[in-house]
Amino acid sequence: MKAFRLLEWGRPPELVDVEVPQPGPGEVLIRVAGNGLCHSDITMMQMPGEIGEALGWHMPFTLGHESAGHIEMLGPGVGGVLVGDAVALMSANSCGRCGPCRRGEDSLCTESLFGRGYGRDGGLAEFVLARADRDLVPLGSLDPVAAGTLTDAGATSYHAVSRVLPRLGEGTTVGVIGIGGLGSFAVQLIATLSEATIIAVDASPDRRAGALALGAHHALDGVDRGTRRALAELAGPEGLDVVLDIVGTDLTIDVGLRSVRPGGAFALVGSAGGTLNRPWFSTLPREAEVFTFQGSRISHVHDVVRLAAEGRISVDAQFFPLSEVDAAYGHLEAGTLSARAVVVPGS
Repeated sequence: MKAFRLLEWGRPPELVDVEVPQPGPGEVLIRVAGNGLCHSDITMMQMPGEIGEALGWHMPFTLGHESAGHIEMLGPGVGGVLVGDAVALMSANSCGRCGPCRRGEDSLCTESLFGRGYGRDGGLAEFVLARADRDLVPLGSLDPVAAGTLTDAGATSYHAVSRVLPRLGEGTTVGVIGIGGLGSFAVQLIATLSEATIIAVDASPDRRAGALALGAHHALDGVDRGTRRALAELAGPEGLDVVLDIVGTDLTIDVGLRSVRPGGAFALVGSAGGTLNRPWFSTLPREAEVFTFQGSRISHVHDVVRLAAEGRISVDAQFFPLSEVDAAYGHLEAGTLSARAVVVPGS
């Protein structure tokens, strides 16, 4: 079968031929219907080997961590699922035994630092293995071709939104900085789960228009030194109740924190490498909470899939065959995609 694999650290991934994997005890073989692309994949392509090895990643491996498809084969001892079932796949590992896993906080499991598409074989291939006990999320009537994006972009956004949701009652205001793959899900989730006023911030006119169509009440043009004033004009002089920064640059972190009201909350979801080089007592809003998010929990993926099945959120996808995966990543890196990129191995 064809698979898009990282073969060596510092070397671009390649589309190569590999054997179809065979499921062992407790595993199932998935015929991949679609795999969403993520900016973190590009980071992996450029990652120094010492960092990858420290995370427990070992070469070679197939990229792709937003995977969904149909069960093709059951390994020994697998029950409760059938060949042909449509499923989405958890990307992160979790052991199911540690304290965080027992509390339902499996995103904090030490084994979650590696997973499908980052350290183990992912879904940019015709087939991929999955554990029957912790990896499978039933899709029911949902089309698996685009559903894989729910497992990372959708569920990571849900992770952040669910944490701040108790703050988003009637009369509150939330700012979402960055309306890309995650930001568009965040806007939808806030709109469907709360009565808060949503202010979307993005430099792209198309993304601003998209945010308004998805439920945002206002849309501002990018982040610059005037953004804080523009947010205050919409939210009031105290500031916003919540800011979700889904970009994560020096500027967005600084503007986002300065736009939160005293006692509010700032959630950093974006991973653009920004820092905060200012004294905390003059930058952080008084008595506010600051959260960081990476990935999601198994329960979050189930919740997002349920919301999608109910028609309360949707996936906007742009499709590419596996033979054009390099071009798809090029569009992702250049910012020229019109929707979430999804690679369809069987096309």
